[in-house]
Amino acid sequence: MLKQISIFILLIVSQTSFGQNEELFNRLRAIHNSGTTFYNVDGVDFTNQNISSEFNEKNLKKAYRKYKIKKKDLKKTDKELNFDNYKVIKREEFEDGLVSVSINYFVKNKDNRISVFWFGYYDKSNPEFERKMIDLILNDAIPKTCFSSIKTDNINFAGRDLELGGNCNWMNINNIQCPYYGQMNWSVHKTKMSADLSIQNQLKATKIKNGGKVVSEEEVDIIFENVPTKAKKASYDFTGVTSLLASMSGGKNLTIYYISEKVRDNYVSCTLSFWNNDNINPSGLPPLLEEVMKISGK
Repeated sequence: MLKQISIFILLIVSQTSFGQNEELFNRLRAIHNSGTTFYNVDGVDFTNQNISSEFNEKNLKKAYRKYKIKKKDLKKTDKELNFDNYKVIKREEFEDGLVSVSINYFVKNKDNRISVFWFGYYDKSNPEFERKMIDLILNDAIPKTCFSSIKTDNINFAGRDLELGGNCNWMNINNIQCPYYGQMNWSVHKTKMSADLSIQNQLKATKIKNGGKVVSEEEVDIIFENVPTKAKKASYDFTGVTSLLASMSGGKNLTIYYISEKVRDNYVSCTLSFWNNDNINPSGLPPLLEEVMKISGK
């Protein structure tokens, strides 16, 4: 009888774990590019690269140099991770309370080689999440359905297929730019709080990191993925500013919509942007943005 109870409890735990992973996989997107795998879920960007060198002190020192880890950087071991590892945490503080957290893991994989993971956050890190993702990746447990093609003919936008014709470019995972047609980046979240926080941090980061002058900010009514909602609309002036962002586009004025809304049973944080020299339609939006939103009343 006791054995039957133990098996029953194990079955419930296994089913719960499977269900939780299935929910995670529905939000997770990944893409392979030039030896690096890029991931995004719940507003967190992270990457994985594998090094053919054996996991030993000599090769780890070479790996540290390659990934710009300095001697003075503290290297810790996460004893709760199921693989031998060294972990390096870096924090950078900006204005307006914005904190950037960058974490590198150097992990001994099943082939006794070095797997390097990077996690990027605003505010604070999530070690439990990091362990889970490293474990899933090193055990080859991420479903193929989570992976996007490097081609952009058809993309998965927060659970919906978008036909883009292949003239766009991935700037990062869940970050696509179409020349003169606009750009958007997004993340799928489990909670509204997570999506709201991601948008707040992106708004701060745009102001602080890109150097443009804030011309205006306002809250506007829009329809996003057929859901009536509100967005923060911000305009930036890059006239006379030396900025990689502006130099790549050739534009001087940038408009960004910051959105957090429930879409298809998950919450989506999304920034949609365009330059003054993009092809702007009578709707007030360039073609890419028109695929997922419209301004109420237009």
